[in-house]
Amino acid sequence: MTARAEIVVDLAAIRHNVRVLKQLVGTQYMAVVKADAYGHGLVESARAAREGGADWLGVATIDEALALRAAGDTGRVLCWLTVPGDDWAAAIEQDVDVTVYSEDELDAVLATGPRARVQIKVDTGLHRGGAPRAAWHDLIASAADHDREGRIDVTGIWSHFSSSDEPDDPANDAQEAAFQDALDVAAGAGLEPEVTHLANSAAAILRPSSRRDLVRVGIATYGLDPAPGRTPDLGLRPAMTARATLAMVKRVEAGGAVSYGRTWTADHETTLGLVPAGYGDGLPRVGGNRAEVQVAGRRRPVRGRICMDQLVVDLGGDDPGAGADVTVFGPGDGGEPTAQDWAEACGTISYEIVTRIGGRFVRRHTDSERIAR
Repeated sequence: MTARAEIVVDLAAIRHNVRVLKQLVGTQYMAVVKADAYGHGLVESARAAREGGADWLGVATIDEALALRAAGDTGRVLCWLTVPGDDWAAAIEQDVDVTVYSEDELDAVLATGPRARVQIKVDTGLHRGGAPRAAWHDLIASAADHDREGRIDVTGIWSHFSSSDEPDDPANDAQEAAFQDALDVAAGAGLEPEVTHLANSAAAILRPSSRRDLVRVGIATYGLDPAPGRTPDLGLRPAMTARATLAMVKRVEAGGAVSYGRTWTADHETTLGLVPAGYGDGLPRVGGNRAEVQVAGRRRPVRGRICMDQLVVDLGGDDPGAGADVTVFGPGDGGEPTAQDWAEACGTISYEIVTRIGGRFVRRHTDSERIAR
């Protein structure tokens, strides 16, 4: 039975991207699989990344880390976003490296009892998560004391760029310098962490000086460009295709207005195609009159506002018939729109396009390497 709307993820693309990027950076590689692997499927994507050579997996929450363990992953996993009351013990018992931002979080880890693997995140200028500079000395000194006492293993110190997708932003130099200051504080406290890491996808590609012992690669693992227009062509392959089945074709006369608010009116007679996916499935409503899909080998513009369950495209007089295949976005190899195209049409980034899509889309995983054998 043909799916009304589906997300097709090529796991071979994920493996390929990890291999390419790991060879480029020459360091340990963390594949970031938070947020259901950026919409690609947590367990399946993590497995493909491991097969491609990922040394670590990175997730935001403890629940995500535990889901990886429940699926059989036994390798190194780091998580980094907790709230008071989270189950630190469950993560520690499952051999997950946990991240602390404060002495209160460090105390919560210590209270669990078992010796934990702990990483310290320092804020070097993003001003989001991580210990502020004023807290570095006391937090690091306390962690070092507990490490020497055998209560924890401090396995890493890390931070996160604010502007690595803008290589000329002076904030990048400032953050690297601040990170080195934090590492100097750690060295002064006698800490020798297993890994230090700062680089995300854009920095891993564009800023070799930031690669340190390990890079954390999120969006580029899935073949999407972390800094459009600035990154070299590395041969990365987008892993996700979003497709649907055309529900209906109808003619509209000149002067006919389309969808809510009548924001588009036909200036000549044409044909319209009804695509059974909308903002309830994660397609941005703002893409109306801006985005395109591919039907019958041609790009077709979205006409009128995107609705909760459906959108309308201009078929330009063609009638491919109900049941025709619609590619909402894909790798772009066949001329179809890409996630980046949708991002630009909607005034956002490709991260948001792939992570928000879902709803009634059915996700299916394929493997082009194994099919080709």
